[in-house]
Amino acid sequence: MKSYLIVTLFAIMIMGYSCSKEGRLDHIDENAPAPAQITDIQTKGTEGGAIITYKIPKDPNLAYVKAIYDIQPGVTREARSSVYSDTLALVGFGDTLTHEVKLFSVGKNEKASDPVSITVKPLTPPVVSIFKTVEIISAFGGVTVSFTNTTRANIAVELMVDTTGKNTWSSLNTYYTAAPNGKFSVRGMQSVEKRFAVLVRDRWNNKSDTLIKNLTPKFEIEIPKNDWKDANLKTDIPNLTTYYKTKLWDGKWDVLGSNCFASPNGSPIPQWFTIDLGHKVQISRFKEHQAPTSHLYIGSAVKRFELWGSNNPASDGSFDNWVLLGTFESYKPSGLPLGQTTAEDKNYGNFLGEDFEFTDQPAAYRFIRFKTLETYSSTGQVVIGELTLFGEIQD
Repeated sequence: MKSYLIVTLFAIMIMGYSCSKEGRLDHIDENAPAPAQITDIQTKGTEGGAIITYKIPKDPNLAYVKAIYDIQPGVTREARSSVYSDTLALVGFGDTLTHEVKLFSVGKNEKASDPVSITVKPLTPPVVSIFKTVEIISAFGGVTVSFTNTTRANIAVELMVDTTGKNTWSSLNTYYTAAPNGKFSVRGMQSVEKRFAVLVRDRWNNKSDTLIKNLTPKFEIEIPKNDWKDANLKTDIPNLTTYYKTKLWDGKWDVLGSNCFASPNGSPIPQWFTIDLGHKVQISRFKEHQAPTSHLYIGSAVKRFELWGSNNPASDGSFDNWVLLGTFESYKPSGLPLGQTTAEDKNYGNFLGEDFEFTDQPAAYRFIRFKTLETYSSTGQVVIGELTLFGEIQD
């Protein structure tokens, strides 16, 4: 009986498989001729590309339309559009020259029509328009590169240095972005004149011209934190248990809570705290590392703030004897709305730290006061991962 059931089940499985095979309908006619060519072709240049519109032939065998074109000598690209569209988008051109494009109607059996040859003329590609906005200047401990990317193109900006003075170029940093504005710095250099170069390239390896400048990085060191103390003046925001102000200079900022400073929930804004640096320091620039995850460009992350300096702070905690060193605003590389962040935002805001420089070089001060004017979305609490100062110790 058991053997009979097994045989019966096996027979049913074979019958089901056979039925499914027989039920398959194949609509591809291998003998059908290639579709007719497209007609009424119109072209429009775009930044580094072109849009092609056309009329599709009435052919039931038509599957798609494709374009074959070269973006560079020997570099061929293909663009496709289904039978349900009358538009092809071409991308990847690195110039504004006239380029030949061959258009094919392709059937479901993959037979292609004879090509229709046309020409397109791209508008200025992003690598060229962005390069025109590139600036490179001396910065403390290095150089700073800035540019504008109005098309929000995916680009790479490469900074190089001539290591020998004889055109021996070495890459210092490649900055990848699609943000509308870009700015990055490379630090840790001696205050010695060198030749620096910057170029822009895209994902199709189109490259801009190269901007070359002789620049001398400004002298600075990272200010040691071993002598820093919480000044704890009368009007300073109080410590919150386990989120002490000392977390601001413990050299850690990667874990929310255990490595971050936080003021009490519902604290008034503006609010401030004061740090005794232990020495008079002329600050060239500073970094503020945002806390990760839920306080990165959202919540209690600092959006606008002031930095003050003093050598003789008032005992009552007032702003008497204090000098305003600068007013600053947080920068979000992606420019995305509140609650949306990219890997680039996380790298800059938390891992690298936001970089702030002064409009005018301040004098040397022993005490600094960080005054928060606005957070990203919190009505009271302020959360900061770490503060790092650069400059020169004066005593």
